[in-house]
Amino acid sequence: MDDRDHARRTARDHIRQAATETVTGNDGDEMAVLPEGETFRIDRRMALAGALGAMALSVAGRAGVVSAQTATAEADPAADPEADPEAAGSSAADEVIDGTPVGSAGTLTVYSGRSEELVGPLVPRLEAATGVDLEVRYGNTAELAVQILDEGDNSPAGLYIAQDAGALGQLGNEGRLAPLPEDVLDLVDPRFRSPDGFWVGVSGRARVAAYNTDQLAEADLPASVLDLTDDRWRGQVGWAPENGSFQAFITALRVLRGEDIAREWLEGMRANEAVTFENNGSILRAVASGEIGVGLVNHYYLYEVGAEEGEIPVANHFFPAGDPGSLINVAGAGIIEGSDQAEQALATIRALLAEPAQRYFAEETFEYPLAAGVEPVEGLTPLAEIDSPELDLSDLDDLQGTIDLLVEVGII
Repeated sequence: MDDRDHARRTARDHIRQAATETVTGNDGDEMAVLPEGETFRIDRRMALAGALGAMALSVAGRAGVVSAQTATAEADPAADPEADPEAAGSSAADEVIDGTPVGSAGTLTVYSGRSEELVGPLVPRLEAATGVDLEVRYGNTAELAVQILDEGDNSPAGLYIAQDAGALGQLGNEGRLAPLPEDVLDLVDPRFRSPDGFWVGVSGRARVAAYNTDQLAEADLPASVLDLTDDRWRGQVGWAPENGSFQAFITALRVLRGEDIAREWLEGMRANEAVTFENNGSILRAVASGEIGVGLVNHYYLYEVGAEEGEIPVANHFFPAGDPGSLINVAGAGIIEGSDQAEQALATIRALLAEPAQRYFAEETFEYPLAAGVEPVEGLTPLAEIDSPELDLSDLDDLQGTIDLLVEVGII
């Protein structure tokens, strides 16, 4: 997933578009640098496009990573998991995806903020299940959302697949996603779909505190992620502030606790010498080696690094009581409003929520399946047992505000 292949790209932190040049940023992601004289419209799109510009300038304008301490790390290619190459012969990898072929078949143009390495293996099986030919345009989740807004009614896209719920929320708020039928929405827990019916989650990921089990017992960890500013954790916590999933967590913290609390926590972590890494895989490895005691990452890093390196002295801790540190975010999909490909897009969403596709996400990327009664991989805490915060994931659309805050505090 995040540590294997530089082609993987985080939904927030990279763009692969012919109209832009790129620089390599944190996690090995490609960061967009607009050609001279070309700009995005940023009026109602500020939350998406402005954030991309801020990230590009942040990465292009400095050689290192800003923090109280900086850890040297190998490049980590993204927040979007990729298919496990060792699982290529697994039942999930080979299973035919169930689906209902649409009457008109035809072609569907998909804008995918999830990487080709992840989505690509699913494409022929989705086509076989639906009878629809898929033309997939891969790119950054936020940039593709901006593109859909800019294209308006002329967008060629019929289906939008996002790595992050915030971008789906933005498009829903702008009237660019069509309502999904109730029977499709009902396939997924209400926590992981649009309350207005505009999008549905396809797979999930949880924020955790990964900790070194040789150094710490789970009982040693604080009750809240906010308590990691205590002197007990000075210089012992790793984070990756330029990572898309971390920024989604900060956005959630702003929504749940307010701007002042989020700023206070960031300032406290900086003062407490939180160790900045360029990527989350390197955080997990630093925890495993004992370089740091705790790392703030997504849950699946433990399983990915463990699959690569064997048994490691690391466990995931889920903060209790609806703490922001246990945010569960989703990758999801929505149908573009007004598209003449709505029938094909709906059939593809149904196939993504069918058991074989859900097993693919569970077994090959170690993500949480969200439909069809598919269980997560053995050893992974069930979603029902995670006391995640109550939050409309559509509200995670203000990435610009998070970027502004991180810059203001001096974290990036």
